Amino acid sequence: MATGSAPEVGVPHPFYWELQPGRRYSWCACGRSTRQPFCDGRSHLGTGHEPLVVTAGPAVEEVLFCGCKQTSTPPYCDGAHNNLAGGYAADDRSAAELAALRPAARRADGTAHLDGACFAVAAAAGRPAAGWWVRMVIGPGLGALHQAQFYCALADQASPLLDSAGADTILFVAGGQGLIEIGERTFPLGPLAGAYVRAGETYRLRRQGAEPLSVYVSVCPLADRLALAASAGPFDARFPDRVVGVDPAARHGMGPRYFQMLVDKRLGSTTAAQFIGHIPPSRAKMHRHLYEEALIVVSGTGVLWNDESYAPVGAGDVIFLPRKHRHSLECVSADGMLVAGVIHPGDNPAINY
Repeated sequence: MATGSAPEVGVPHPFYWELQPGRRYSWCACGRSTRQPFCDGRSHLGTGHEPLVVTAGPAVEEVLFCGCKQTSTPPYCDGAHNNLAGGYAADDRSAAELAALRPAARRADGTAHLDGACFAVAAAAGRPAAGWWVRMVIGPGLGALHQAQFYCALADQASPLLDSAGADTILFVAGGQGLIEIGERTFPLGPLAGAYVRAGETYRLRRQGAEPLSVYVSVCPLADRLALAASAGPFDARFPDRVVGVDPAARHGMGPRYFQMLVDKRLGSTTAAQFIGHIPPSRAKMHRHLYEEALIVVSGTGVLWNDESYAPVGAGDVIFLPRKHRHSLECVSADGMLVAGVIHPGDNPAINY
């Protein structure tokens, strides 16, 4: 390797590690180390790449060290391995192994429980034809530790005035047209749009047209209800952009899949992020995330796989994935699946291990 050249690909996957308080870690930057993801003290000599030394903070911290050395956030994984040879692998379990798993039965409320706290739920089950209707689909008592999600249907002209109540609020429009009033500002809402309400702000939804407005409202950190506001609060003008629609030019590749960020740091959200993504017919290798994830199946059909159980899923289902929970979402639709997700705490849906 010539001095100043790009690092070699070490291994096309990240390494989960628990940083111990005050300890120093020497991350391999050249890709040649025999002690991945750490430096072996010699392989980088003459490459122009020096190891990156990280000193852990005062508390134990879970991280994913980059193994491929192509990350833009060294020494930590940014998902770059997904687009390398061998980085985005298919599930290698046999048909016999999959057939031995337990099918998760659907209850009357539309919920199918898989392993641990993982579940899928038909969010609109029981929805009335008129009025303002809210159903908690993820939250306290349902296994969530970091985020709550509510399915809201608005057949009236306007929702009650809602209070973000000290939490970031992220909305996804599943159907219908409308407006969102955040403080004194008003933004149009259309299908597949994401919207962001900052902690301390108030908001109200208004329906436009004949179709009910169907919205998923995520609250980060989690709450047990959507709080009502007595009066409208101010709009935080430091972050003027609050609604993002689908833009093919903003897609990011992730192996055979792709995704687009909707709500993230650009809008002011620093601990949670929202994305919309496409899954072609495929079944990815079982994997985990360090964030808690809520996935909305917008279109298409598939199967949610766990280690011991599975559940068919389709449009209108919400999937809850706890932190560090092994899973794989398979698409069986010829045209693929469209999903929208919220991750918290986290900002990059491409990071997995």
